[in-house]
Amino acid sequence: MSMFTRKMRMLTAVVMESDKDNVVKALLEKGVMEFVHIGSLPADKMARLSEHSSSVPKAVLTDMRIRVETLLKEGGLQLPELESHVLENLPSLDMETYRRTLDRLSLSLQSIRDRQKVINQDINALEEIIRYSAEKKDDYLDLRVGVTTHGSADDLLQRLEQIGGVFLFSSKPFISLTLRRDSSRVTEVMDKFGWTESTDSEAQKNAVAEAIGEAKAKTESYRLELQKLSEDAKERIRKVADDLFRIWTNVRVHELCEHVESYFSYTRNTTLFSGWVPSEYSDDISALISKVTSGRCIIEWTDADEMPREEVPVEMTSPKILKPFERMVNNYSTPEYGSINPTPFTAVAYLCMFALMFADLGQGFILLLVGLVGTWLYKKHPEKKDGIISRYLCSLLMYLGPASMIGGLLFGSCFGFELLPALWFPFDAVVEGEAVPGLVQDIYDILGITIKFGIVIIYLGLVLNWINLVRKKRFFELVFDKNGLVGGALFSLGIWFAWGFVASGYRTFPSAPFFQPALIFCLVLLFLKGPVGAVIKARKGEKESIGSIVIDTVMDFLVQVLEIFSGFLSNTLSFMRVAGLGIAHASLMAAFYDMAGMPDNIIAQILIMILGNALVIVLEGLSAGIQSLRLNYYEFFTKYFTGHGIAFEPVGFKSSSAD
Repeated sequence: MSMFTRKMRMLTAVVMESDKDNVVKALLEKGVMEFVHIGSLPADKMARLSEHSSSVPKAVLTDMRIRVETLLKEGGLQLPELESHVLENLPSLDMETYRRTLDRLSLSLQSIRDRQKVINQDINALEEIIRYSAEKKDDYLDLRVGVTTHGSADDLLQRLEQIGGVFLFSSKPFISLTLRRDSSRVTEVMDKFGWTESTDSEAQKNAVAEAIGEAKAKTESYRLELQKLSEDAKERIRKVADDLFRIWTNVRVHELCEHVESYFSYTRNTTLFSGWVPSEYSDDISALISKVTSGRCIIEWTDADEMPREEVPVEMTSPKILKPFERMVNNYSTPEYGSINPTPFTAVAYLCMFALMFADLGQGFILLLVGLVGTWLYKKHPEKKDGIISRYLCSLLMYLGPASMIGGLLFGSCFGFELLPALWFPFDAVVEGEAVPGLVQDIYDILGITIKFGIVIIYLGLVLNWINLVRKKRFFELVFDKNGLVGGALFSLGIWFAWGFVASGYRTFPSAPFFQPALIFCLVLLFLKGPVGAVIKARKGEKESIGSIVIDTVMDFLVQVLEIFSGFLSNTLSFMRVAGLGIAHASLMAAFYDMAGMPDNIIAQILIMILGNALVIVLEGLSAGIQSLRLNYYEFFTKYFTGHGIAFEPVGFKSSSAD
């Protein structure tokens, strides 16, 4: 794993037109290159180039692929893996044959889909009737009990079933229960058969219960029919699975080839292309292109340092074990090329925060168990949609569970009980005000621990920012920025000042000969940011008037001072929420422990503790996870993270770049 984002190089190559297909297949098989359009050539040379043209447009291939994938998904079949050997004897496209195959299959499935649509509509109507009845919303229902004076009851039933509802016509009086919004249509049909409403109050009274019972029975019957229809559809799809796999593989490979070739430009006899490749693969790619073209190529490499940073794609080389936290970083933004890889720092900070807020050996084990079971179920059923506990959350729980368990060992907590000696200090006992040995005696000591933890996190963010600025050679920002050296120095002075004030019991401010000169020196540097910046701009030809420089300097100085002093103070105190969540967790468990002691029945006591733990795991676990994420994003990332990067998306058999 690299501490920084992966180093990139840009390839620009010229190959013979006759070697183009071999080059495309070789690069697809390697799958480490993100293609870009040729745009750096002189305008006169660009005018001589032509773009790629194809007999089958990429959009048509994409539509065909998606159509096949939809059928495979309906049949419960997984997509085949693309292997490199398919490139050796890649068959040509036969789109007409593919369409006929898919059309025949779709036609055979159409009757099933039509019936499924009708059944789903009927189920929705019946469930709506059942729900309104259960909620006593009789105004939304239209109940009728009576008989017909002419016409056939079977004909009447057939017409009413087209509207939707519950109809009991096997014995008299007849019962009709529909939604109120359909009452006009029901009346129109019934009038044609001379419907007469019954005056039997007992029949009216029992009609709703009979109709709801019939609705539930019909709903269950419909669901069984849907299941049979779904199995029938799957069976029909599986019978032609080999054809579908063959079509998908051929279409997908051609689609990827079209995607690659869409970046190519052409002269009469040559093909030009360009793209980004991780530096460690540059020699391999050069050798590969030379091999498949028998040396008939020109290859030129450009280092990423010679290009604007915002144009270079970014890839973080984090080990697989840290992938959940890499996703956490990407959800915030893609870091700038060449900057610190935030993933390992995010992982450590997030887990430490969660362990401090949700420290319990038993509850942590439950989180780990949920993560393991959920991951196993998703792997067993890869087509299963994400539920309330998603795939990502399951993978994250396998880290949060052990973190919580370690916290439980440090603080001696297991399902809210002090069942084991604390390795650090008994958190629950301190919260409850008990006298305990050691340096941590009360809640204020716990708050102090989290504030110190916050100082470490903030300073780590500042140091990472300084490293980023040095790598980008932005020395002006390194010195004068609020998150630069002057900001870090002022933060250090503030920590020392506050530390001395607290150590005196909040009675006197600390004094030292270095404090005032250091503070004045930092403020002077902060004030000089404007003039120094104006000199740098003047050297670049961006001159400003003296008045503008003075006004901007004063205003910027005041804003910077306010942001540094108030910002760093609020950032530091924000970490008190770590202690707050930990105290809330301990207090809730203490409350449930007291509630469990009230009833004399041992079963009732056990149930209270089980329900209490379940509630704490869900609510406190969610709160701790959210607050840990918030502190990372808003207190840690804002100190060093530079986003707006472009994610690196190489094109290969396992890529989605051609989607």
